[in-house]
Parts: sequence; structure tokens; C-alpha cells
Amino acid sequence: MNSLIIFVLLIVLMLTGMPISISLGLTVLTFLFTMTDVPIQSVALKLFTGIEKFEIMAIPFFILAGNLLTHGGVAKRMIRFATSMLGHYYGGLGLAGVLACALFAAVSGSSPACVVAIGSVILPAMVKQGFPRKFGAGVITTSGALGILIPPSIAMVMYSVSTNVSVGAMFIAGIVPGIAMATALGLTTWFIARKNDYPRMPRANWRERWFAFKESAWGLMLIVVVMGGIYSGIFTPTEAAAMAAVYAFIVTVFIYKDMPLKRIPKVLLDSASMSAMLLYIITNAVLFSFLMTSENIPQAMADWLIGQGFGPIAFLLVVNVLLLMAGNVMEPSSIILIMAPILFPVAVKLGIDPIHFGILIVVNMEVGMCHPPVGLNLYVASGITKMGISELTVAVWPWLATMLVFLAVVTYWPGLSLWLPHLLMK
Repeated sequence: MNSLIIFVLLIVLMLTGMPISISLGLTVLTFLFTMTDVPIQSVALKLFTGIEKFEIMAIPFFILAGNLLTHGGVAKRMIRFATSMLGHYYGGLGLAGVLACALFAAVSGSSPACVVAIGSVILPAMVKQGFPRKFGAGVITTSGALGILIPPSIAMVMYSVSTNVSVGAMFIAGIVPGIAMATALGLTTWFIARKNDYPRMPRANWRERWFAFKESAWGLMLIVVVMGGIYSGIFTPTEAAAMAAVYAFIVTVFIYKDMPLKRIPKVLLDSASMSAMLLYIITNAVLFSFLMTSENIPQAMADWLIGQGFGPIAFLLVVNVLLLMAGNVMEPSSIILIMAPILFPVAVKLGIDPIHFGILIVVNMEVGMCHPPVGLNLYVASGITKMGISELTVAVWPWLATMLVFLAVVTYWPGLSLWLPHLLMK
């Protein structure tokens, strides 16, 4: 009964249009003061111990690195390199957009940053070359979602903070599914372009490709610095995030010289604002998770599901449906911080690997970012393309269908997520 009251109260508050973070906080406080005997002192203690985790520090650093790279010229150089490699195929600029999004995802950790940085450069070029605007919008909106699957990923850090799973293991696990998803989106792009005979570019020679690679090398080196540093054990994921921010600052300001020093304060303020918003959500989600645990809700849910004869296959199907439904009304960080602590104990009890479960949740978040009514990538792409949300929804459906098929593959093929972590972390 208590669990029902908690969820009804949370849903009612969210339906009033109240921000997720405040809805969470009010739900917890209302329940604590009126329906439980939990001492307020223990709540205050949990609030501070819940957010003093070292891993949380990675979030503001990755946000800062992503903002520096978005405002700098790193994206343009990555697009030039991707175009030189793939531009001569059917839908060449679209394929270049997918590859550029994958490369930018590997240095930024943010999905909206991918859409803004890559989309604002490549979409006008696609329209100028004769591609339909809908085609370009569909490619960039969905490929931008790679930002939260290809490591480093802010969504993965949040999952790790919520469940005490290793951030490094999650990053390693995201590499193969990330490459597979990028390949699937690229094949969808190529198939549509070939079917409609969309423009192709002249094949670049190897000299032009080498020059494009050399130009983008400083940006691409960030992948080596961050991921290489983590996997070699030189530094932790949190230290890697700090290194990424410092490296992005040096590259954009002193090497590429795309960002004057007078713009740095604005980038810092924007990053601080976004970080504060996410940390406020995390703080309230920690309280909500504490309330769930104190009321024994995850354990009761696990016992009920097992009692109903739910095995891993049925449970994972239910999880996908729940997360896709949640994606209709909430943005990814809120979904992960609310749902992961509730579903995670059930998954562990059913013998599902925590890393595989984390990748499944992240792929669900990718899908949620690309469909209405609150798909964040749709709104970001709408601002770039000047297209309405309904028009964009129609434009993205072939790629969205590909993502749903890929979600099914990730759900029931754990080896896709677990092969590389098992190989590297023996």
C-alpha cells in the first residue's frame, strides 16, 4: 500500500508540470513526515553520504569538456575527416554525419552536444547538396543519441552512481554496442539513400584523407587520452573526466584557436548551470532511493515477480516496456536515477548481469531521446532544422525502428555487452 501511495504522489506532482527533481523531493518529504517513523537525522545523513561519491565529480567535468568541444572547431574537423572517408558512398554526407556523431560521442559524453555540434554544421551542407531536409534531420537526431552509449557517457556514470556498479566496466561494455549501433544506423542511412538515389560526393584520395585526419587528430586524441588512461589504469574515470576538460580547453583555445579566452566565462557558466541541475536531481533521487529501500519496495517487487513465475526473459521485456513508457514523460537522467535503484535488485535476484542491465537501460534512454513528447534530441534538432516536432517524428521513424530492433538484440544477447569487459577485466 505504501509503495502505491509513493508512486501515485510522484505521478500526480509530475502531471502538474512540476520539475522532476522537486517532485521527487516533495514526494519523499511528504511521505517521511506523514507516513513513516524514519528519523529525520538519518535522512540528512543519507542525503550527504549519497552525493559525496567520488564518481559524481565526473559529471561536471564531462559536461565542461563537451561544452568546450561543442563551442570549439573540433566538430567541423571530425566532419571533414568523416566525409573524406565515406562521402563517396550513397548518402555520403549522411554516413559522414553518423561517423562524426560516433567520433564526437567518444569525446563529449553528451547526446544533445552531439546533435548541436554535428547537426549545425552538416545539416546545412546536406540541404545545399540536394538532400531532403527530413533525411538529414532523421540521421542527425538519431545518430546524436550515440552520445550516451559510446563512452565516456554521463548516463553511464549516473547508472553507476545509482547502483554501485563500476564506471570503468560500464565504459568498456559500451564500446561494442556503441559501434554496433552506429553501424546499424549507417546501414539504414545507406539503404534509404541508395533506394532514393541521393547525392554522392567524389571519392577523396588518400592524400586528402590523410590531411583531414591530421587536422582532426588533436580532437581524436582525446579518445585515446580518456579511454586509454582508464583501461591502462593510469587514472580513474573521474580523473579521466578532469583530464578531458583540461585537454579540451588546451585544444580549443591554444591549438585550434577556435575559442577566444573572452568566451570561456560563458562556457564555464553554462557548464556550471547544467551540472547544478543534474546534481540537484541526483540529490533528490538519492532521497527517493533511500525511501524505496527503507520501505523494502525493491525486495517486495522482486519476490512478487519471482512468485508470479517471471524469469529473466519476461522481466527484461517488462523493463523495456516500463522504460520506453517512462521515456514519454521524463528525460534520461531522471529515469535512470528513479528506476535503476528499483529495478536493479530485481535484476540481480533473477541472475541478470549488472553491466548487461546497465547497457540495456542506456539503450532505452537512447530510444527515449528520439521520440515524442519529451525526446530531448527532437527539440534540439527542431531548433537547428526549424522543423516542427510532429514533422521530425515522421522523419526519424526508419532510424527509430532500427534502434528498437537493436534494443531487442541488446536485451537478449548479453554477450554483445559483456564480451569486451570479460576479455579486458579478467
